[in-house]
Amino acid sequence: MSDNRKSQVVTQGVQRAPNRAMLRAVGFQDGDFNKPIVGLANGYSTITPCNMGINSLAIRAEAALREAGAMPQMFGTITISDGISMGTEGMKYSLVSREVIADSIETACTGQSMDAVLAIGGCDKNMPGAVIAIARMNIPSIFVYGGTIKPGHLDGEDLTVVSAFEAVGQYSAGKIDKNRLDAVERNACPGAGSCGGMFTANTMSSAIEAMGLSLPGSSTMAAEDEEKALSSEQSAFTLVKAIQQQILPKDLLTRKAFENAMAVIMAVGGSTNSVLHLLAIAHTIGVDLTIDDFESIRQKVPVFCDLKPSGRYVATDLHKVGGIPQVMKMLLNQGLLHGDALTISGETVAEILADVPDQPAGDQDVIRPFNQPIYAQGHLGILKGNLAPEGGVSKLTGIKNRSITGPARVFESEEDCLAAILANKINAGDVIVVRYEGPKGGPGMREMLAPTSAIIGAGLGDSVGLITDGRFSGGTYGMVVGHVAPEAAVGGAIALVNEGDLITIDADKLLLQLNVSDDELARRKAQWSPPKPRYERGVLAKYAKLVSSSSQGAVTDKDLF
Repeated sequence: MSDNRKSQVVTQGVQRAPNRAMLRAVGFQDGDFNKPIVGLANGYSTITPCNMGINSLAIRAEAALREAGAMPQMFGTITISDGISMGTEGMKYSLVSREVIADSIETACTGQSMDAVLAIGGCDKNMPGAVIAIARMNIPSIFVYGGTIKPGHLDGEDLTVVSAFEAVGQYSAGKIDKNRLDAVERNACPGAGSCGGMFTANTMSSAIEAMGLSLPGSSTMAAEDEEKALSSEQSAFTLVKAIQQQILPKDLLTRKAFENAMAVIMAVGGSTNSVLHLLAIAHTIGVDLTIDDFESIRQKVPVFCDLKPSGRYVATDLHKVGGIPQVMKMLLNQGLLHGDALTISGETVAEILADVPDQPAGDQDVIRPFNQPIYAQGHLGILKGNLAPEGGVSKLTGIKNRSITGPARVFESEEDCLAAILANKINAGDVIVVRYEGPKGGPGMREMLAPTSAIIGAGLGDSVGLITDGRFSGGTYGMVVGHVAPEAAVGGAIALVNEGDLITIDADKLLLQLNVSDDELARRKAQWSPPKPRYERGVLAKYAKLVSSSSQGAVTDKDLF
């Protein structure tokens, strides 16, 4: 080393003395300062069952990081329970929490000069929030899913949280009594873990596994099983190896990785929210992904997993028959997966899947043979038309009537819509419009699980359409279209719909059309004025000011300068 370089090292060492003094107070000793410092972003919270089992996983991962030669530094991240806030004003904070989680992880890791991060999360926004932060920082990273809940049981039927929402609609329609409603509510959620169907949490955990940012098989493990804790430990060991090899998020989150994730989401019948989240992650990492790419993948990939909400089984059932590795192997064999995409272990997808059977076991029907799918094409359709020139997102499978043209029933909020459904004021053939619930207008783009579940519970799922500039829960299904863009708050056509206008939703033509002349729409647009912001202070006000269109992932850092 040159005399000049020796002088620089000594100078830096002197300058770092106060930093080392602080670190000694939290447990660092002389030999620890040369070890990689690993941020352990711990999403533990008793707010929701999704996250209440995470702390024990974090402690196991922390011990494994130390054993592997790293210095873990644990810090907390927030969560919002979608299921608990659903149908309330609090739901406006759910999508916002994705950005808060991303910001907090980035702030802690970068502010403390951490060399890597292991993030553990459970509820819906934990995962995309963590991965957005990972993409921003581009330091060695791994995600650990807190795990899925086991199904509830009642009279031989598997229950999920969506069962409780649908039971409300059944009760209001007189199909079940209060005793049955109470029994469903008491039995739907038996313990720790994220919602059990292929709803948003399990969809995003599956997508992250497909992208190589988490360990094979980890995305469908039950939160309360020992294998989940062991997986957390193994994730820590894998991360330390990735630090040594300098495997970075930009090596993993490539265009091929996103296409792999979209293929898996189609195969398992995943949540509409995955469109929003993958677009946001792609924006952050710099991959050119658009809403139309989902349609391209949909046309190639069939749905061959029979999972709730529209199917019969839950994520733990999928795990028992091979989980996401089995799904990926079947896609790989059909040329629908990029086998050369890299994973956090340093192996390629093809290498990871080498020992996975080509076909699932024949004594189960959770995963169908590829040539005997549930649906010949994927389920997440991108609908466009004069009502949604930027696109809307819909689940196209599990519906009997592929097209509906009916009179608009217009509501300015989710609450007004739900009240009308529960009061039996919605008729077969109606097309419900719920607007000013978009990213800016809500703000926060609330999920419409309560209205859609009430429609299903009332027996109107095949005869009533619903469109919104808000979102849907991963538990939603039926003739519904969300993420309608541009949204009402910025003058999108959904703001111009009048009560009684005829609206067409056509799943086969991928059409969302307001059957009003261009001249009439132009006249209405000239008379429209933007509403006053609903919030003028705090996080929702800041979010509404910054957030982009849902067709761009509803990100808050697009075109800032």
